[in-house]
Amino acid sequence: MKIEKRIKRIIKKSDNIFVTGHKNLDLDAIGACIGIYAIAKKYKKECYIINDDTENELGVTKIIDETSTDYNFIKSEKIPNLYKKHSILIVVDTNKANLIQNDKILHYFNNIIVIDHHQETEQTINGINVINDNISSACEMVTFLIREYGVEITEEEATILLSGIVLDTSNFTKKASADTFYEAYSLVAYGANPKKVQYYLKEELKDYIIRNKVIVNTEIINDNLALAVAENSDLYKKEELAKIANTLMNFNDIDASFVIGKRQDGGVGISARSEGNINVGIITEKLGGGGDICNAACHITDMSLSETESELKKVLNEEE
Repeated sequence: MKIEKRIKRIIKKSDNIFVTGHKNLDLDAIGACIGIYAIAKKYKKECYIINDDTENELGVTKIIDETSTDYNFIKSEKIPNLYKKHSILIVVDTNKANLIQNDKILHYFNNIIVIDHHQETEQTINGINVINDNISSACEMVTFLIREYGVEITEEEATILLSGIVLDTSNFTKKASADTFYEAYSLVAYGANPKKVQYYLKEELKDYIIRNKVIVNTEIINDNLALAVAENSDLYKKEELAKIANTLMNFNDIDASFVIGKRQDGGVGISARSEGNINVGIITEKLGGGGDICNAACHITDMSLSETESELKKVLNEEE
């Protein structure tokens, strides 16, 4: 049986559905959650989107503010009151237990479905896994299921799903296959609004200025790797480090970028990006992180900023 048919059977037999993305939701994670919500609605299943984040990045905040009455956003602490014998959990845009909104919820569920585009590791959740790190985004994967199941989605839902694809492909410049473009086309056919996609992707000017402070400190390693280290006194969100890494990939002769900074939620973060010639997922795994060939990250809690920089440089020199 094809995996998409198996997933449909499980959904149809379920009492209700809980869906979770990773901590610090981004457009791909929330888009995939909303796509699953639309699938659940087709099969007349109550669905709940788990969001324990205390704050969200700007695009996600816009979506939640605009759609809060359209979807059941809940805190994970509400699960015991809503859980039923045949409830299922669907995890999107991550496959690692320690990265979901709350890993303590996993024990509630006998049926867990994982839909993700990152590399599997020892931390991968043991469930019915649809994991393919050659696919651009979780939104691309969920859009495929929406088409397969004949789900009717709203123009707003199509726009949010397209936003996730655009984000994770950096405007279709990374990991965008023919299938990616086809799924994007199907979302436009559903009524996705490209102008509103750009609205979700817009950011605060002050945040852009802060990121440029880090870019100034970029070092070129082995002629093709960009390494930027933030000031020890500054704190950053995970997604801010990711945006800096994305920016560094816009420069000539850079095959991969790495950005190190102290995170607002504690510890040190590394964000890594690649055009595909260098597998940044394997590199970050050596420092306790992970990801895929083009997008990867680490959250390090047992080393200082300078120690993290030294360890990363060792790994990069070993790779060379």
